[in-house]
Amino acid sequence: MIRGPLTRTILHADLDAFYASVEQLDDPALRGRPVVVGGSPEGRGVVAAASYEARRFGVRSAMPMVRALRLCPDAVRVPPRFARYGELSRRVMSIFRALTPLVEPLSLDEAYLDVTAAVHAPGDGERIARQLKRDVNEATGLTLSVGVGSSKSVAKVASDLRKPDGLVVVPPGGEAAFLAPLPLRALWGIGPKTESLLARAGFDTVGALAAASRTHAERLLGSHGAFLHDMANGIDGREVVTQHERKSVGAETTFARDLPDGPELRESLREISAEVAGRLRGAGVRAHTVAIKLRYENFTTVTRQASVKSPIDSVEDVLGLATVLLDRIAAGGDRFRLLGVQCSRLVDAETQRQGVLWPPDAAE
Repeated sequence: MIRGPLTRTILHADLDAFYASVEQLDDPALRGRPVVVGGSPEGRGVVAAASYEARRFGVRSAMPMVRALRLCPDAVRVPPRFARYGELSRRVMSIFRALTPLVEPLSLDEAYLDVTAAVHAPGDGERIARQLKRDVNEATGLTLSVGVGSSKSVAKVASDLRKPDGLVVVPPGGEAAFLAPLPLRALWGIGPKTESLLARAGFDTVGALAAASRTHAERLLGSHGAFLHDMANGIDGREVVTQHERKSVGAETTFARDLPDGPELRESLREISAEVAGRLRGAGVRAHTVAIKLRYENFTTVTRQASVKSPIDSVEDVLGLATVLLDRIAAGGDRFRLLGVQCSRLVDAETQRQGVLWPPDAAE
């Protein structure tokens, strides 16, 4: 069981609609308008970010751009400018590190901060968070949503509740009560497939999962069930990790039911690729190699990889190579229980892009 002291003060700081907000910041004509950042719909581009004005129409990250523009015909599409986003991200991260050396970046626009050493009295966590929001806004013009809690997972949930420009403080000892009424998807670690499985088992809130026995959660979800049961009860002793030696960046999902090749599998590939691309940019690296991992219904697992001459970190590039690899593997009648994407052969993000691809090299 993951346990940790409740006296810690952890912040989860998240820049609101970061890419889209940067575009609205730099171009006043875009302010108040629905903005989507991403590739061209003619080139099978995907949404890297959507402003809050666009989100009201159902537009979200990792969505095919053609679908996003159908949902919101008045949206302004802007190609991503990762150099500019990186510039502002570094400025924000330097503000975080001026407050505490215990900063764990998750992507360009979010990070965990352990500010326990700066907390000396009740209310200090909220005071620190408010000052951090002011400092970021004054330095960059961007708004920051912050969650304050005794653990990483509670702080993450809190920061998502009142976006944009939100601040939610969860007092020590109040973690389980804070989480209980929230929908399952609010909990860190629960995606759409796990939510669906839990819903079929009769769980509709975090509190319902917390009230179940740990054994029941493990029966439903295996070892992941034990982890989520702890999270639902506000138990999370994970430390803020400041240094990672990254040899690869990846993500994967196990489906609640085996999937054939089709729209649902392809949508999962798009979502996973977007997550991996975000992690690449957050780590300040690019990748020469993209691999996919597929586990069949009979538990046979295969991997295939493709290499590129110039390192990549965009959603479109990661998804493009992953799609080529999936096309090579998937055949009629196949059903899959797991899908993953991994990027390796990492280099510093400052490496110059040349835009020339090697032909994909398939390797099992």
